[in-house]
Amino acid sequence: MRKLSTDELNRISPQDFSEAKKLPVIAVLDDIRSLNNIGSFFRSSDAFSIEALFLCGITACPPHREIQKTALGATETVRWEYFSTVSEALSKLKNEGFTIVCIEQTSESIALWDFKPSLKTAVIFGNEVDGVSEEAVKLCDFAVEIPQSGTKHSLNVAVCGGIVLWHCYKQLANRI
Repeated sequence: MRKLSTDELNRISPQDFSEAKKLPVIAVLDDIRSLNNIGSFFRSSDAFSIEALFLCGITACPPHREIQKTALGATETVRWEYFSTVSEALSKLKNEGFTIVCIEQTSESIALWDFKPSLKTAVIFGNEVDGVSEEAVKLCDFAVEIPQSGTKHSLNVAVCGGIVLWHCYKQLANRI
């Protein structure tokens, strides 16, 4: 076994990426305060070729030096839109026929391993302290949580995003 060189990874160019078929998933960031977490979402969104990121409320937008630290250029490849409120973003998504899913622990959450994303899915990730806003939870079709067995009952939002976006990629990549 040996590590592959950068040339052997066969990475596509930003131009080819922009023209490539995208996973029919939109990640909605509901008041994410950490610029590093936002940058991580851009990088995971690029890695799994998701359709777009919707940045809402206090979530900062590119260009920003602190976002770039973790995005590593993904702000140039991932389509994004800004909305002043999460309800504005979710209204747009509902009108476009997306299934709206919050990634949150609720009284009716299903486990991630039981989550079967549809071909038009929006997944909402919430604030690092407060989670997905009540306003957003009320507009969701259902909730998904990542089962955990440790003493903590939450993950860093960017880690959570990577896990959920990978799950969507695993479920949908062969259908696009």
